Amino acid sequence: MTAKVKTRILLRSKRLNVYLVRYPEGHRVAPHLDMVSEGRLYKLNCVLKKPRAGGEFACEKNLLNLANRLILFRPDLHQHEVSRIERGSRWLLSFAYNRNKPA
Repeated sequence: MTAKVKTRILLRSKRLNVYLVRYPEGHRVAPHLDMVSEGRLYKLNCVLKKPRAGGEFACEKNLLNLANRLILFRPDLHQHEVSRIERGSRWLLSFAYNRNKPA
């Protein structure tokens, strides 16, 4: 049996959510978009611990990518994924900011 992703919500508000996420060995994130009902979604992902093998993040377009450790992107516009984690686990601190459209 494969271990499950563990997500801890550190902050939840109308516009900003912060999560600490542990992705176990064997897990992958299929290509997808994050849907929002309104506004623009931005994510800043900080990879706290990379797995020993696999678990690479890929995105159609990043706004910022520093050594595949600090990644800023628009998950509502650009398809993104994480390859299968072959060995170890992946720890992520994720900031999700929803910027509402101006009136």
